[in-house]
Amino acid sequence: MARRLYRLGRWCAVHARSVLAIWLVVLVAAGAAAMSFSRPMTNEVSVPGSDFEAVLTDLQTQIPDAAGGFGTVVLHSDRGKFTPQQRKVIDEVYAQWGRQPHVKAVINPFDNERTLQRSRTDLASGKKDLATGTKELDSAGTKISQGRGQIDYGKAWIAYFEANDPDSPMLADIREQVRDGQKDLKDAKKKYAKGQRELATGRTQSEAGTTVADAAADTQFVTPDGYALTQVQFDTNTNSVDPEVKQSIVEIGQQLQDAGIDAQYSVEITRENKLVGPGEGVGLVIAAIVLVLALGSLVAAGLPIAGALLGVGVGPAGALAATHFFDMHAMTPALALMLGLAVGIDYALFIVNRHRTQILDGREITDSIAHAVGTAGSAVVVAGTTVAIALTALVVTPVPLLGQMGLVAAATVAVAVCVALTLTPALLRLAGTRVVSRRTRRKHGYVVPGVAPEGAEGPDADDVFGTGFVKAVTRRPALAVLAVIALCGILAVPALSLRPGLPDGSSEPADSTAHRAYARVEEHFGAGANGPVIAVATLDAPAKDDDAVLVEQSAIARQLGTVGGVHAVIPFGVSDDRSTLAFPVVTDAGPADAETSETVRLLGASAGPIGAATHSTIGLTGQTVANIEISEQLGRALPPYLGIVIGLSLILLTVVFRSILVPLVATAGFLLSVGASFGAAVAVYQWGWLGSLLGVDTPGPMLSFMPIMLIGVLFGLAMDYQMFLVSGMKEAHAHGADARSAVRHGFTHGSKVVLAAALIMAAVFAGFVFADLTMIRPIGFALAVGVLVDALLVRLVLTPAVMHLLGEAARWMPRWLDRILPDLDVEGTAPEQAGARGETAATATPASAS
Repeated sequence: MARRLYRLGRWCAVHARSVLAIWLVVLVAAGAAAMSFSRPMTNEVSVPGSDFEAVLTDLQTQIPDAAGGFGTVVLHSDRGKFTPQQRKVIDEVYAQWGRQPHVKAVINPFDNERTLQRSRTDLASGKKDLATGTKELDSAGTKISQGRGQIDYGKAWIAYFEANDPDSPMLADIREQVRDGQKDLKDAKKKYAKGQRELATGRTQSEAGTTVADAAADTQFVTPDGYALTQVQFDTNTNSVDPEVKQSIVEIGQQLQDAGIDAQYSVEITRENKLVGPGEGVGLVIAAIVLVLALGSLVAAGLPIAGALLGVGVGPAGALAATHFFDMHAMTPALALMLGLAVGIDYALFIVNRHRTQILDGREITDSIAHAVGTAGSAVVVAGTTVAIALTALVVTPVPLLGQMGLVAAATVAVAVCVALTLTPALLRLAGTRVVSRRTRRKHGYVVPGVAPEGAEGPDADDVFGTGFVKAVTRRPALAVLAVIALCGILAVPALSLRPGLPDGSSEPADSTAHRAYARVEEHFGAGANGPVIAVATLDAPAKDDDAVLVEQSAIARQLGTVGGVHAVIPFGVSDDRSTLAFPVVTDAGPADAETSETVRLLGASAGPIGAATHSTIGLTGQTVANIEISEQLGRALPPYLGIVIGLSLILLTVVFRSILVPLVATAGFLLSVGASFGAAVAVYQWGWLGSLLGVDTPGPMLSFMPIMLIGVLFGLAMDYQMFLVSGMKEAHAHGADARSAVRHGFTHGSKVVLAAALIMAAVFAGFVFADLTMIRPIGFALAVGVLVDALLVRLVLTPAVMHLLGEAARWMPRWLDRILPDLDVEGTAPEQAGARGETAATATPASAS
C-alpha cells in the first residue's frame, strides 16, 4: 500500500495545478447540486415496525382529525385578563394561521374553555334534573302503590256483594270503578317503567359524564390570570412541515404584540435546522491557532484547513443534494460537517508534518511529498477505514436515522481521506519550502533555500518533543497505567445513571421562545401538558350511538386514570364507525422526567388488563412513548453493534500492526475513553454540572441515540491516534530499534502531531457545544471530552506505558497467522527499498519552491 500511495503522492505533486482544478470542479458541482436539489430536512425519528408507529398509523387511519403534529403557542395578556379588543385580534390571527399551508386547524383555547365550562354546567344541570326526575318517579311509584291498594279494596267489596247481596245496585258501580282503576294502573305502570328506563339512562349518562369530567381533573385552556394555551395542528408531523410555514406563523403572530399580548412558541414551531452557527466558526479559529503553533508557519497551517474546508464542502453538499431523493434528518449533515472538519484537518496535518520533517532532513520536495503520502498516508488510509467501518456499522441498528447518519458521515470521512491523499500533496508542491517558516529553516541552518549547510540537524536532533515525558511514563509504567485507569474510572462514574431520551423545549436555551413556552405551559397548565401520551382504544364491538360512546369513554378514562402518575385523561376523538377512541393522557411530570418514563411503562403494562375490562385493545403513541421505545430498542442493539465494530476493527488493526496484543490494548483504551466521555456528558447535560457555562439551562435525559453514535465515532477516532502513534513505534522497530527504544522513538516523533491533532479535533467538536441545533450539542461535547481523554491519557500515557511493559511481546503473533495476513507496510519501508534500487529520485538537498 505504501508504494502505491507513494506513486499517487508523487503524481499529484507533479500535476499539482490539475489536481487542484479537479477538486475545485468537484466542489462547484457538489454545491450546485445542493442548491438545485436540496429540500428541507426533518427532525423526525422513525423506527419501522415499532409499536408506537403502528398505533400512530392506526390513529391516522381511523381518526384523521386526530392525526398530524401540534405546535403550541402560549398567549399572555398584559391586562391580566383578555379584553374584547384583544380577543378580536386573537381571532384574526387564528384565522390567518388557519389559512397557511399544512395547517389543518387552530384549536381555539377560548372555544375549548367555553365548551368545557358549558359541559360542566350541563353536567350540574343534568344532575339537578336527575334528582327532580328521581323525586317525581318516586312519587309516581307511591301513587301506583296507592292505586293498587284502592283496586284491592274495590275487589274486596265486589266479593262481599256477590256473596251477600248480588242484586245490589252498588255492585255494578264498584265493578266499573275497579275496571277504570285497573286501566289507569296499567297506564301508570307503563309510564313508571318508561320513567325508570329514562332515569337509568340518565344516571348512566350522568355517571359517565361525571367520570369523564373527573378524569379531566382541573384541565383548563384559559387561566384566570390571562394565559391561553393555543395549539396549531398540522396535516403531518411537525418535523416534516416546511420551515417557511413555521416562520410565517411567528411572523403573523407579531400582530399580537401590538395588542398587548405576549406570544411564546414551542420548539415544534421554532426549531430551525441550521447547519452552521457561530460556535463552529470559533472551533475552526481555535484549530487554526493550534495548527500555527504546531507547524510554526501560516502557510503550513493553512493547508490542512483549506483541504478540510474543501472536503466538508463536497461531503455535506452531496448530502444536501441527496435530500431530493429521500428524507434526511437535520443531524445528518451536521454530524458529517463535524467529523469532516475534524478528520480532514487531522489527516492533512499528519502528511504536512511528515513532509516538513523530511525536507528539514534534506529530502527533495517532490520526493518528500511522495514519501509523506506513502508513510503518513498509509496511516491515514487505515485510520479513515477504521472510522468508516465504525460509522457504516450503524446500519445494523433499528433506527434508520442512525444508519443514514453513519453512511453520510462515512462518505464524508472517505472524501476527507481522498482530499488528504491527493489535494494535500498538490498544495504542498505549490507551497514549496514555504511550509517551513524562515525561522525554522534558520534554526536548522538553511540560510539559503535549496542549499543545506554542513551538519544540518535532522529530525532526530530537533524533534525531541515529549522526550522527557515519555521517559517519565516508561520509568514507572505500571503506576502510569493505574493512574489512567483510576482517573478514567472516576470520570465514568456519572455514566452509571445515564437516562436516555429525546430533547424537548426544556433543553432549549433559557432565553429562547421555545423554552419560555415550555416553562409557561408547565407553570400554568401542568408539566404533562407539554407532551401528553396518546392512548388509542379499539373497541371489540363499535358503540351503537353517541350515548354508548360516552359510556365507553368514561369506562376507559376511569381505568387509565387509576394508573400511577396519570394526572388527567381527556377524550379527544372518535372514529366515524365509533370503534376507535383517542385519549390524550396528561402525566403529573413533564415528558422528559424520569417519573413520566415510569408512568408510560405502567400504562403499557396496564394496557392488557384495561383492555380486557373495557372490551377493547389499548395502544400507546406520542413523542414521549416514542422516546422510551426508541431508547429501549437502541439499548438492545448496542451489544451487537459494539461486537461488529470492535471485531472488524480488531481484524484491521491486527493486519496493520501484525500483533495480537497491540489491537487489544487499543480497544481496552477506547473503552476507558468512552466511559469517561459518557460520564462527563451525563454530569453536564443530565446532572447540570457547569450548565451555566455550557448553556444547559434545564438538565434532562441524554439524547437516546447518543451512546451508540458516540461509540461508533469515538472508536474510529481513537483508533486514529493509536494508528499514528503506534505506527511510528512500529516504523522505528522495523528500522532496527529494540522494542522499548522504539516506544520512545515513535512517541517523540508522533506525540507532538497527535497532541496537536487531538486539540484541533476537540476544538472543532467543542464548537458544536453551542450549535443552534440542540440535539448536536451533547454529541459535540462528549466527542470533545472523549478525544481529549483518549489522546492525552490513553494514547500518550497508557499506550507507551503498556507497550514498554510488554516489550518484544507486544509484537508477538503466531507464525501461521503472520503468513496469511497481507502486509500493508504502513511504516513505509517499501518506498525506501525502492529508492535504494533507484526507483526514486531523491536528492540530498531540498529544492526551491518552484
